[in-house]
Amino acid sequence: MSEAGTTASRVAIVTGAARGIGAATAQRLASDGFAVAVLDLEEAAAKGTVEAIEAAGGRALAVGADVSDSAQVEAAVERIATELGPPTVLVNNAGVLRDNMLFKMSDSDWDIVMNVHLRGAFLMTRAAQKHMIDQKWGRIVNLSSTSALGNRGQANYSTAKAGLQGFTKTLAIELGKFGVTANAIAPGFIQTEMTKATADRMGVPFDDFIKGAASMIPVARVGQPEDIAHLVSFFVSEGAGFVSGQVVYAAGGPKA
Repeated sequence: MSEAGTTASRVAIVTGAARGIGAATAQRLASDGFAVAVLDLEEAAAKGTVEAIEAAGGRALAVGADVSDSAQVEAAVERIATELGPPTVLVNNAGVLRDNMLFKMSDSDWDIVMNVHLRGAFLMTRAAQKHMIDQKWGRIVNLSSTSALGNRGQANYSTAKAGLQGFTKTLAIELGKFGVTANAIAPGFIQTEMTKATADRMGVPFDDFIKGAASMIPVARVGQPEDIAHLVSFFVSEGAGFVSGQVVYAAGGPKA
């Protein structure tokens, strides 16, 4: 069976897919032949991505859920399985920023980042893996970050993104015998609304912020959401079945 023929009957979930990396990934997987559940905190926010997928001839479903809430996650995955089919691809992309220096960081700044990134990935994976095991095939991709290596003002985010790498490697060990792979992508500077918000918070024009970042990247440009979507596409492909437990730094140059 061809790759296209194989993916045509498969369902992917992408969290945090209303915009940025998540939206680009959802659209790429749809173009690869997957039916895609576009999951975000508010269902209405996901409709734009769904409309773009459908306009291109793909099949998608907008789903609203808080990934840090166990009951909402279970309900969302069950709905996806009923309306699209059993999900066998999961991209844990949902994320938030609450940057601050350690001495200024509040309890809630810490907790919300941990809850969305780590608890969210755990709950989504726990809910989806049963479908992968039933199908004897699955792909899990977790979005880490170069911040996992440490980044000033991001004690919470850096910790969460480093934790996702350990989570990924453990999933690879536990689920490999069921035909399920797990890998992580650690993007560097990607041009999104989130990085624009960082520039705004710093009082730096976004164009200057991008130019400064690009000057420190060996390929001399910042990343685009599509750069990460392309790598996700590889990880979830049939041909990547012998690649598991890996962390790829997609940062325009060497990291780690």
